[in-house]
Amino acid sequence: MKPAEMAKHFGNEDAARAFLERMRWPDGAVCPHCGVVGEAYRLTPKPTGKTHVRKGVWKCGACREQFTVTVATIFEDSHIQLHKWLFAIHLLCASKKGMSAHQLHRMLGITYKSAWFMMHRIRYAMAQPPFADKLKGVVEADETYIGGKECGKRGKPGRDSKKTPVLALVERGGRVRSMPMRQVTAKNLRQALQEHIASEAEIHTDEAGVYHFAKKAFAGHEVVNHSKKEYARRSGGKLITTNTAEGFCGLLKRGVYGVYHHVGRQHLHRYLAEFDFRYNARKISDDERALLAVKGIGGKRLTYRDS
Repeated sequence: MKPAEMAKHFGNEDAARAFLERMRWPDGAVCPHCGVVGEAYRLTPKPTGKTHVRKGVWKCGACREQFTVTVATIFEDSHIQLHKWLFAIHLLCASKKGMSAHQLHRMLGITYKSAWFMMHRIRYAMAQPPFADKLKGVVEADETYIGGKECGKRGKPGRDSKKTPVLALVERGGRVRSMPMRQVTAKNLRQALQEHIASEAEIHTDEAGVYHFAKKAFAGHEVVNHSKKEYARRSGGKLITTNTAEGFCGLLKRGVYGVYHHVGRQHLHRYLAEFDFRYNARKISDDERALLAVKGIGGKRLTYRDS
């Protein structure tokens, strides 16, 4: 299916359901209960029948269980119409700095609580699976702090700060991985960097002393000294900078403070998944990015209690 065709299904729930069935089941309906492919049949009400049959219900010929295309997805047990879900996914994927739940609830005509939970489900679908491969080449590392302002304090927050540190790792010209940190310490940074970055990679950081281990842990470690107003330099024909990582952190903070205004610590990892997803898919169109998000809905279910 061409990416531009997704917009045709924003105004009709039946069309949205048919779209999802084609996306999730290109080789025939897949039973979420037993995993059998192509042996299910659609249930339709009989003219003389007294039993009500909901639209989109299938029955597996192997295990005899009933299901719909929304079972075992972020849409399961949602009372929001499917075409509104698709529209919300497209809006979130096309908005560079995100979209507030208040704006979504006004545009879709649903309650604010429903819009808030809806967006968390979409962020859950955007979350990338555990990476089998690590970041390679030149990787820039930078940390930023997300949270409210603290009166009377300047500079980086201390240990008693209410701000949450976020570490951003950006593969030069490639992917980003951002994660909340409990504290920015050498021990915590070493664990995060070695978990996500290949040992043969070259690390670029600022002059912070907490990166002292990087020279031995990786193939190379280059430093830019921000305290001396150095932000980029060339050495041996290569560019040494953390501007790419800082650019991502700036985009993240503008989105959080300009659109979402406040993000609780317990939800921060989901917002980071949203910004990572859009950044990693930045080279494709909005429609293609939305299709990529739709492909991530399977096997993921988030309840309100767990959100």
